[in-house]
Amino acid sequence: MMNPITIVIVSAVFLIYGGLNYYIGLRGWQALFSYIPFLSSKVYWPVFSLLSFSYLLSRFSEKFLPTVLYEWLMLIGAYWLAFMWYFLLVISALDLLRFFDRWLRLIPIEQKRNLNPALGSAVVIMVFGIVSYGAWNARHPQVNHYDVTIAKKAGSLKQLHVVMVSDIHLGTIVHNGNLTKMVNMVNELKPDLILFAGDVFDENIESSNKQQVSDNFRKLSAPYGVFAVLGNHEYIGGNAEEAVTYLGEAGVKVLRDSLQEIAGSFYIMGRDDRAGERYNGVQRQDLKTLMQGVDPALPIILMDHQPSQLEEPAGQGVDLQVSGHTHAGQLFPIRYITNRIFEKDWGLLRKENFQIIVSSGYGTWGPPIRLGNTPEVVDIMIKFD
Repeated sequence: MMNPITIVIVSAVFLIYGGLNYYIGLRGWQALFSYIPFLSSKVYWPVFSLLSFSYLLSRFSEKFLPTVLYEWLMLIGAYWLAFMWYFLLVISALDLLRFFDRWLRLIPIEQKRNLNPALGSAVVIMVFGIVSYGAWNARHPQVNHYDVTIAKKAGSLKQLHVVMVSDIHLGTIVHNGNLTKMVNMVNELKPDLILFAGDVFDENIESSNKQQVSDNFRKLSAPYGVFAVLGNHEYIGGNAEEAVTYLGEAGVKVLRDSLQEIAGSFYIMGRDDRAGERYNGVQRQDLKTLMQGVDPALPIILMDHQPSQLEEPAGQGVDLQVSGHTHAGQLFPIRYITNRIFEKDWGLLRKENFQIIVSSGYGTWGPPIRLGNTPEVVDIMIKFD
């Protein structure tokens, strides 16, 4: 049974979400759909309500619905979240313009008082265009290359070719076909080392075709191995332990507050995600403890899903950190928020001897849409002194 605080929070979320969708639906009815002769409000509102609440319905009814129906409901709802976001931005911008026009007097009075189907059609076409481009963009990842120098000797190694991927979010929406494309992109780069910086799976591992996914991971090839860390979504879904076992069986070694010395030349280190404490009550090991016994003369590469509290790895002598989590905002203009939350929400940041590369991620969470950023595979060439 949910505690009172949880009930209040869930109720507030439903009320806010429902209110925003009612606002969109009302404006849609006033400006466009009420002008369609054969469409009545008794049909419009039930259909609109089912559409707008399909994502939440799928979340709460997963255990009761047939798999096919659940997945379709989830997919429709995920796309609606993107439509909702951009309808909200466009409609609220128009309403604000109408409000401030009391003083600006740019809009003729008769147009200001009436929401006409021409305006409604223009808004619908605009939002459909935005979401369509975002869906196309999300399906066309690119390779982004970085050249990094670490001022340490790495045994006999002069350079190290690393490919890093974060935030695949395998599950109901991002499926094995997306993984196949990613595996091919990674193998074409012929890396020495492959790293997965968290959120390999979305909340629902069961929705993936496990055997096909496992076969795909086994196709990855790198002389120094394939390593991963957990992200927050493996914990949110309660599947962290299963994800570790599953990836291990597929040839991917998950590092959870642990490290491995590679060929006597460098360390690869992985931190458990900070979400673990919230979902399983186990606090992750601090980096100072994790670094005990490490030879500081060798290069240290750290995987940590969330690029937070960067002063800790910088102060502990980490040379290069790779992270994800931010999705670079995923949906414009959310990146203005992630850019304020994180010291670096995408790209390369250098802080004296410490460097971090944050990926925008390969997959998507929620809406399979990307605007204002591009999904990526990160190609890193590290040169040692």
